[in-house]
Amino acid sequence: MVREVLTLSVGQAGIQLGQAIWEQYCAEHNITHDGKRNTKGKDTSFQCFFEETGSGQFVPRNVSVDLEPNVIDDVKNGKMAAMFHPEFLIAGKEDAANNFARGHYTVGKTIIDRVNDRIRRLVDSCESIQGFVIAHSGMFYVYILKKRIKNSSKKHTQKIVGGGTGSGLGSLILERLVIDYKKKAKLGFEIYPSPNLSTSVVEPYNALLATHWLLDHTDVSLLLDNEAIYGICQKHLHIRRPSYENLNRLISKVISSMTASLRFAGELNVDLNEFQTNLVPFPRFKKKNREKTKKKFLK
Repeated sequence: MVREVLTLSVGQAGIQLGQAIWEQYCAEHNITHDGKRNTKGKDTSFQCFFEETGSGQFVPRNVSVDLEPNVIDDVKNGKMAAMFHPEFLIAGKEDAANNFARGHYTVGKTIIDRVNDRIRRLVDSCESIQGFVIAHSGMFYVYILKKRIKNSSKKHTQKIVGGGTGSGLGSLILERLVIDYKKKAKLGFEIYPSPNLSTSVVEPYNALLATHWLLDHTDVSLLLDNEAIYGICQKHLHIRRPSYENLNRLISKVISSMTASLRFAGELNVDLNEFQTNLVPFPRFKKKNREKTKKKFLK
């Protein structure tokens, strides 16, 4: 029996990263962008992340949430639009203005009931849900990359994300998940800001406030550093001017490697609870860093 895993993508960065993750999953399981599978095999482990419809289409078990509609509209009109059910693409009318308090206490409160309803519908369609994977921008915020390119006097500026939705609303969603699904595992992927690349004065406050909720409401947190990822793209992948698509593709491969044991038949970490058993020596030491692993893999 397949034990299902639900994925939550919250905020601009979380949704854009989520698109890269699902694109990576589809490539690994021979699923086209309209949800059709090119080959049929005996291994059905990947269906813990995908739900098969009556027409044979594989739909991601995913809920995407943002407080403003632009990114959700991009998903609905993107190349993978046919895969996602519009009912589980949730958008509000105004953003959090890069403010944790707005995302958690004010604007986020207006949308949380809709989010809980969609999550409940996905859970009800599952036979035996094992937990949640959360990709959110709790540590992204307004993030401008300014790197001086070698042999060039110009600076490359790339706007990665903007807004505090992932930090505020993401923490609120985690809080509700703990109340409604206390015994289910929760695996989170977070990218912390870098002081060398940050341009927002409230970024450290948002990061600190989000960390408080992550410690209390996630079982395992996988941490990444945006500056290190940018450096890997330049030094190891030889991408002179990495865009946020390049960064997301690299991060998606890291996340794919972490969830491969769930999506393919195996013996180690075949359940979300095993991640906590094997990776967390003490309940408060639940944050793991993947930078060294990525560098060794790329070499």
